[in-house]
Amino acid sequence: MKCRGIRRELLDLLLAIAASNDPNEFVALLREEDGVIEECDLVPGTVTNEDSASVLLDMMPLDTRRAGSAHSHPNGVLEPSDADLSFFPRTGRYHLIIGWPYEEGDWACFTADGAPYDLEVIP
Repeated sequence: MKCRGIRRELLDLLLAIAASNDPNEFVALLREEDGVIEECDLVPGTVTNEDSASVLLDMMPLDTRRAGSAHSHPNGVLEPSDADLSFFPRTGRYHLIIGWPYEEGDWACFTADGAPYDLEVIP
């Protein structure tokens, strides 16, 4: 199913997590229900630093509702890196990049192949 949106509360939470982890990156997995991204999972064993965030793929929960991932770019660049493009297909179809200064418009969504994707924010 195509995702059409993300819940406002979840987006606000992801922005806050990104800000609280700065200057390190963070990463979370996203879950959807009926085409709306509703929840995130923080995976045990995740390693983060100023340049990257990595998830142990074998620690990802088994989940038929996994939509993709969200991670931060403390440098503010809202474009996927080469490492992101390698990670995206392993974790789902839709991927949020959240950039500094982590305010309302400081995020973008991409498909697993790195193409921009328009995702509605749902109140």
